[in-house]
Amino acid sequence: MSRIRGVLALIAALLGVPGLAAAACPERDAWPTQDWRKATLPAGREPALQAFEEYAFTRVGKDEERKGVRTDAVVIIHRGRLVYERYARGFKAEHRHLGWSMSKSVTNALTALAVARGALSLDDSICKHVKATNEVACAITVRNLLEFGSGLDWKEGYENDSLQTSSVLAMLYGEGRRDMVGFITSHALRDKPGTSWEYSSGDTTLLAGVVGAAMKPRFGDGWEWKLLLEPVGARSMVLERDAKGTLVGSSLLHATPRDWAKLGFLFLNDGCWEGHRLFPEGWVADSVAVSEPLKHKRVDWDPGDVQGRQLWLNRRVPGLQDEKPWLDVPEDAYAMRGHWGQSVTIIPSLDMVVVRVSDDREKAFKLNTFLARAIALVEGTP
Repeated sequence: MSRIRGVLALIAALLGVPGLAAAACPERDAWPTQDWRKATLPAGREPALQAFEEYAFTRVGKDEERKGVRTDAVVIIHRGRLVYERYARGFKAEHRHLGWSMSKSVTNALTALAVARGALSLDDSICKHVKATNEVACAITVRNLLEFGSGLDWKEGYENDSLQTSSVLAMLYGEGRRDMVGFITSHALRDKPGTSWEYSSGDTTLLAGVVGAAMKPRFGDGWEWKLLLEPVGARSMVLERDAKGTLVGSSLLHATPRDWAKLGFLFLNDGCWEGHRLFPEGWVADSVAVSEPLKHKRVDWDPGDVQGRQLWLNRRVPGLQDEKPWLDVPEDAYAMRGHWGQSVTIIPSLDMVVVRVSDDREKAFKLNTFLARAIALVEGTP
């Protein structure tokens, strides 16, 4: 443990990044760098536990029919300790799980590292770091990409869409996989960057390409490991890349549930780890504020899609949405979320991280119900 602290301190000192040491970090009596400390649920929680597991782990029909709630694993962290863990459907603790769009929140973290180290700024044009196929894309900034505000004419559609109509499927599995930055920036601008919001895997993968181009010359191959994954102990993570080596930061990151929980714990602790600041001061607060473009113009928006910077929020949006998306969950909650029901939910007011990995193919699962029952397991415990 002391070795990790020393490595983090050395990184901060060598890089000369005053922001990494200047801002106070939350204090913890234990950090899960090597593994999570465990605690047990208090006596008397049996009814709450039964209600939780009946919701999260009861399958409907045969497995191959892919119906109902299809949870693979749940990990609950409360006050820095693992208080609940269960695996299902043949899944085990050591198995990595594809995060799908939870990957987007990891790209937020990688962007934070780049900003903290002065490799880029939020107001940089993307063309300061990468070559755009279409020159008009040079109007897009790092901030625009973080906020899903690129203005690119992007089509976010999944398995029910064809390669001919879905930009994201073409990026992941079609022509775009050879050079994702080039493919994304070949799209026309629909709106002036920063003036409209659209959920876009293109924005995030382009952001990952920009961040990688800024960081690799300074820190070399594997910088993501040196500066993020090794310090927090997320050693199981697998980072997929396109044929040019660009991180597919929108979709294709894999990790065990315990390691997904570590990344949630990093956000819960304001971007600090073992007393050392990895994110710039104020980064998490800015990331959980409602995206500015979302307030102005929304493309293919659902009232549950309250977004910050690559994170899902449980916030009201005055003049747009008067209710929280997750009615029975504290308003300060926010989440990494991914296709087919993946989520890492961070609830600061309860000092809690809840991980669920899954294979949902229907819309039977409700995150609000799941989280409310998870909260009932731990709320009020020391």
